[in-house]
Amino acid sequence: MSTFLLEIVTPERKVYGQDVEMIIVRGAEGELGILPHHIPLVTPLEIGPLQIKRNGATEIIAVSGGFMEVRKNKVVILAETAEFPSEIDLERALAAQQRAEKRLQARRDDVDHRRAEMALQRALNRMKVAKKEH
Repeated sequence: MSTFLLEIVTPERKVYGQDVEMIIVRGAEGELGILPHHIPLVTPLEIGPLQIKRNGATEIIAVSGGFMEVRKNKVVILAETAEFPSEIDLERALAAQQRAEKRLQARRDDVDHRRAEMALQRALNRMKVAKKEH
């Protein structure tokens, strides 16, 4: 089967760098499936799980925003954060979810609702990805 190089980089580290058969990621316009020889593309990424198909298995990484560049036989994802399920602390993600929900319910002027909504989405994404491992 044909493959392409997938690199996932965050401001802190290189998270991933291997040949893969396919990825499925949530872009600004919806879910995208990328196969080898995909047309060149640059798109912002939404908060969501990144599915990686490799050697007949599927890996999932929690990605929180960023950009994806597809070129020839290489895909580079520059993500704000990217975590494998084993790296996610479920208790911490649950606490972040509860804090964000509390802020959103407060309906006060001094609460940045967009920021709280993004925090809630990140927490829910992390919990969803972590639970697929367990």
